[in-house]
Amino acid sequence: MINIIERLAPRKLALEWDNVGLMVGDYSAKVDRILVALTVTPGVMNYAIEHKMDMIISHHPFLFKPLKSIKRDLPSGRMIYDAVKHDIVIYSAHTNLDVASGGVNDLLAGCLDLEGVEVLEPTREEPLKKIVVFVPRGYEDAVRDAMGDAGAGHIGNYSHCTFNVAGIGTFRPLEKARPFIGEAGRLERVEEVRIETIAPESLVKKIVSAMLKAHPYEEVAYDLYPVENKGGVFGLGRIGYLKSPLTLKDLCENIKQKLGVNSLRVVGDLTKKVSKVAVCGGAGGNLVSKAAFLGADVYITGDVKYHEAEEARITGMALIDAGHYSTEKLILNFIADHLKKELSALGEDVCVEVYDEGEPFAIV
Repeated sequence: MINIIERLAPRKLALEWDNVGLMVGDYSAKVDRILVALTVTPGVMNYAIEHKMDMIISHHPFLFKPLKSIKRDLPSGRMIYDAVKHDIVIYSAHTNLDVASGGVNDLLAGCLDLEGVEVLEPTREEPLKKIVVFVPRGYEDAVRDAMGDAGAGHIGNYSHCTFNVAGIGTFRPLEKARPFIGEAGRLERVEEVRIETIAPESLVKKIVSAMLKAHPYEEVAYDLYPVENKGGVFGLGRIGYLKSPLTLKDLCENIKQKLGVNSLRVVGDLTKKVSKVAVCGGAGGNLVSKAAFLGADVYITGDVKYHEAEEARITGMALIDAGHYSTEKLILNFIADHLKKELSALGEDVCVEVYDEGEPFAIV
């Protein structure tokens, strides 16, 4: 289960100050019923107990600051007691899920139909590796396809990118060898193709495994090289363009409809046309200056503080505070649907539910 989550949102993508991963429980626990929530609260815990959930997956870390005590008479301590007592595993994916491709910020940008989307604040760049393998004539297509299908050779909007050079390979099988071509003790000269491609470091093991399965040789000759090319960029927030310019007021109405909110806090001229839009789910007030620097006409986030709003006003960039909850809630059903799809593909019958406590604030 955790492997499925971490393929979507690898822990290495989390920011240094964050706490993500397994919070309570153990990796070997059997899981049949999963509850997905933004935050582990007493309400979430009570629901999990009543409905016999084995695991809670939360976006906000269940344990964030180091604990000095666990007191049963306090809500935080009682939830730890309850999780242990009822064998409920708790796992949290926070900034790694914000940063990940397809995570919180991509969902928010997609909800608003932004185009030409890029990362607002880069936090990590994926290292790249060059993979070179030598394949006998007639098998190069099978090996090349296996590597490409596993994720090798992605450059921009192209996949399965390779370079191929024909040559002669030599080898002498030793006594205990079981060669695909040739005889023990005899030097063989074979027409081979050198296939080279590029791959993100995180996929190298998967690609090499697929390559070895498709390769006909008993012992496969291949090389891995570090390269200086820039890999995929991960980070907080997204910035892109509306399909067509809108007035700030019309964009606000669109946001209210898409995110299901009744009100927004707005900085800026409501009659002004906007086109370039920056977004950041959750509390993104600290990225106001970055959004303005990159030329955003408007920045959409949550939990904006007074001085952050003032900063936006001074720069002339419009600012929309849609709320912490409303800019993150999209992730709940996405995680649930992703888990159902992945588990179904594995033939696992696991119940996955979403617990949405809703917006904690009421407007009066």
